[in-house]
Amino acid sequence: MNPNLDRLQSYPFQKLSALLAGVTLNPALKPISLHIGEPKHPTPAFIKKALADSLDGLATYPTTLGGEGLRLAIAGWLKQRYGLAAIDAQTEIIPVNGSREALFAFAQAIIDPSQPDPVVVCPNPFYQIYEGAALLAQAQPRFLNQLPANRYAFDLDELPPETWQRTQLIYVCSPGNPTGAVMSLADWEKLFALSDRHRFVIAADECYSEIYFEEGKAPLGALQAAQHFGRAGFPRLVVFSSLSKRSSVPGMRSGFVAGDAQILKKFLLYRTYQGCAMSPPIHMASIAAWQDEAHVVENRRLYREKFDNVINILNPVLGAKMPDAAFYLWTPTPISDTEFTRRLYQEQAVSVLPGSYLAREARDINPGTNRVRIALVASTAECTEAAQRIRDFVKKL
Repeated sequence: MNPNLDRLQSYPFQKLSALLAGVTLNPALKPISLHIGEPKHPTPAFIKKALADSLDGLATYPTTLGGEGLRLAIAGWLKQRYGLAAIDAQTEIIPVNGSREALFAFAQAIIDPSQPDPVVVCPNPFYQIYEGAALLAQAQPRFLNQLPANRYAFDLDELPPETWQRTQLIYVCSPGNPTGAVMSLADWEKLFALSDRHRFVIAADECYSEIYFEEGKAPLGALQAAQHFGRAGFPRLVVFSSLSKRSSVPGMRSGFVAGDAQILKKFLLYRTYQGCAMSPPIHMASIAAWQDEAHVVENRRLYREKFDNVINILNPVLGAKMPDAAFYLWTPTPISDTEFTRRLYQEQAVSVLPGSYLAREARDINPGTNRVRIALVASTAECTEAAQRIRDFVKKL
């Protein structure tokens, strides 16, 4: 067996299951799940129809590059969403089966383990796929702490020059999971300059890009920032996006990667051997989803409604604040995050995720300690009731 498998930590939800094992719930309360970032809004009917109408496609093998129709639909969406002057649907876009598998596979294709002590830099807290991808690519993960005092921005000086010299890949997530923070132009300018100096690749995870709270004020994207700084061809930059959150279709496993054509040419070669082409019915349903914005606007409205209700309830007791974007609250806890989570579940039948499960200790800090991630994915009524239960629980502490 690959010895690097032994370096992987249990996934956060496995840790949560162990933490909550043996808990006897209050029988008077219906459980409400806010621990996992799984969209619960109904999948739009037109997407389901496009999928059903395309089932004849099951009789054909899909291509790894995906059909031109889907790549053109994605290119059109990217131009409209980010104001891109140009993006080549033939060389700068590859459809993928959700951003998760692509984020993992990307490190396997990028990292050169023949170089001494390769490094993959990750945000901290972070999506655990980044760490696992680094370890199984035979690289060392190194973490940049994201703290509220610094509006959850990267302090690139946290890592010494010798670490950056060994860095081959950095994962960034904007809007962030779990912080909801959005990188600014100034943040991107610093990161691009560091990438130019040390020649590492930037993997920009933007799966939450369409969950924001004011129409007309969408979060800045990586390709958009690159164009702003005149970085023609998006050198050493690849963006990962997904329909899961945008269109409430997590079960479709549909997304794309876009950016540096030379990197994507090699990544396509890797994927050809990996065997991960998108199913033709999913392909057609994805075209329909990328070409429609009305359902995305309605999706945002529902999240905005939930945040308005929940913030008003939780701000007085936990100091809960609106994130820049995404559908998480990243709130401090008055007791340890694990004790808070277990007792909340036992007394109020509400499940959240301990923040320490989403981070690692780096430079004597675990940025998730005494925080919890609350995913506002359930219905407005359930999220509101859960917030009231959390408020009542905190008041009794």
